[in-house]
Amino acid sequence: MNQSKKQLTILGSTGSIGKNTLNVVSHHLDRFELFALTGAQQVDLMFSQCMQFKPKYAVMVQDDCAKSLKEKLKNAGSSVNVLSGSHSLDEVASDPQVDMVMAAIVGAVGLSSCISAAKAGKRLLLANKEALVVGGQVFLSAVREGGALLLPIDSEHSAIFQSMPEDRSTWIDRVEKIILTASGGPFRQMAIEHLKNVKPDQACAHPNWVMGRKISVDSATMMNKALEVIEARYLFDWMPQKIEVVIHPESIIHSMVEYKDTSVMAQLGTPDMRMPISYGLGWPYRLSSGASKLDFMNLPPMTFESIESNQHRLRFPGLQLAWDSLNAKGGTTAVLNAANEVGVAAFLAGQIRFDQIHHVTIQTLSTLAYSAPTELGHLLQIDHEARLYANSFVKQWSA
Repeated sequence: MNQSKKQLTILGSTGSIGKNTLNVVSHHLDRFELFALTGAQQVDLMFSQCMQFKPKYAVMVQDDCAKSLKEKLKNAGSSVNVLSGSHSLDEVASDPQVDMVMAAIVGAVGLSSCISAAKAGKRLLLANKEALVVGGQVFLSAVREGGALLLPIDSEHSAIFQSMPEDRSTWIDRVEKIILTASGGPFRQMAIEHLKNVKPDQACAHPNWVMGRKISVDSATMMNKALEVIEARYLFDWMPQKIEVVIHPESIIHSMVEYKDTSVMAQLGTPDMRMPISYGLGWPYRLSSGASKLDFMNLPPMTFESIESNQHRLRFPGLQLAWDSLNAKGGTTAVLNAANEVGVAAFLAGQIRFDQIHHVTIQTLSTLAYSAPTELGHLLQIDHEARLYANSFVKQWSA
């Protein structure tokens, strides 16, 4: 192992963010070395990644997948060590040899490994928004206690981070509000009465971004923006009432910060996740990302739409849940996330309609009783109970 290079663990290397991270790293092999790659089920892809990047460890959460990967690597003469189980994610995220961790596991399942990396004081590149949505103050406490450096990878939050004053202590005096931009997804102009007929492949066909299926559905419902509002509240320690969302279909402006003097700072770029990834990897310096440059002479007109219009309120009913959940007792955002994950999975499996995803979330939020969480075990309990309730509603509607 070359100690002069930064040792990197990628949690979720077989997903969209993980693959983009490896693409950026491939152009900077003089700076980075892979300590560990992790995945769930995609054995063939993990095998290819191991053969190309030669990490010290590869983790497959499922035991049978780990066994299959180990056999393939052995037959190929590879010396990569294969681990299995979710506990191994925590281990490769917190290992003393690791300098930075890309947290790219989708969903609440990535929370434990994020907390492990935070407690170990890593540079934590956060693409897993659920760590903050579910973890909230529990996760932030781990960041503070471990002395971790938390850098956002979501394009919107990276844009905000880049647009904020460098001196964090001046934010409250200088900044008026945070403005998150949203593309509006593939159904921004679809008649509301037709949403019930939407099929999974339609919902996953994002007009601008290449993303995984779960995140693509969240974009189509704009629940991803609700989760990003929650993430921004915790990530920047900002007042929910001073976080706004505006629809920007072209996805050129990734987000904005309005200052007290009414000037607005914005970060622009092509819709390519390699930009915020390279920024997180290189901060405070900037590395080449491989993304295409903006061609200002051929840019389409930039347009904006209010989320307050009656049509958008009806088309994206889940967005308001961000502010409602933040104003409710602790743990409500964890329930929101769990119920949405269940609803999206049920839709992708053909069990419920697209427009019923929101109803799963609303029913779960209005039914589940719990106390505010104070530690990881309690958070996981709330998450588990919320999923049980959400699944019961799915069964009722799919029967």
